[in-house]
Amino acid sequence: MDLTDRVALVTGAAGGLGAVISRALASEGVHVAVAYRGHEDEGAAVCREIEASGRNAVLVQLDHNDPASCEAAVTATLTSLGRLDILVNNAGVSRRIPFQDLNALTPEIWDLLLDTNLRGPFLMTRAASAHLKQHGSGRVVNVSGFPGLAPEGSSIGQAVSKAGLIHLTKCLAVALAPKVAVNCVAPGLMEGTRMSSTRSPEATAAFRDRTLLKRNTNLEDVARQVVLFCRADSITGQTQVIDGGIVFH
Repeated sequence: MDLTDRVALVTGAAGGLGAVISRALASEGVHVAVAYRGHEDEGAAVCREIEASGRNAVLVQLDHNDPASCEAAVTATLTSLGRLDILVNNAGVSRRIPFQDLNALTPEIWDLLLDTNLRGPFLMTRAASAHLKQHGSGRVVNVSGFPGLAPEGSSIGQAVSKAGLIHLTKCLAVALAPKVAVNCVAPGLMEGTRMSSTRSPEATAAFRDRTLLKRNTNLEDVARQVVLFCRADSITGQTQVIDGGIVFH
């Protein structure tokens, strides 16, 4: 698919991977709705970068745990940019709780992780689905992660939510076919994000040593895969792992 003058809505786009994905799509000719929850200034800066590249951008506030907010974000995108072709469900949250400490993983934290990392992408896709179908070539790309592939990550709640997102991708691929392709990326540890900033340098280095390439995940590599999924006409229901070759215990 030629991406020139298509329109994307990217959640969690005010920084980290979401900002990199937004810029990568803009470089392919896409106009971008930059959705943010609590980092308005950073989101506005991403919009300015996109506009400086010759594409249109709009800043959209979003709480994707709230169905009404999801609908409002889609409406704001359509009002400002005229259509919606691509949805990137990137927004996520984590909490660092050892797997063995079940008591620390309270029902409230469990609900936060599942609501944000799994319920939110479903609600956003549901809100956008009719518009993604409209031109017969819509795209949804979900952002899962290595905890969705094995009992790893910052908590059991994060791992389960990311695993659920991988399966949700397959289910949505069935639900939205043949007019919308739905795929997923599963990054490893990405340095330069808010989530990775909570790790110590020693922990980050130790994780890097577990990978076959002795590299943590490059944000640009993930963004390029998102672009590839958007361009491809015959890929759906797939999850591409981008993790440097993690050796799981």
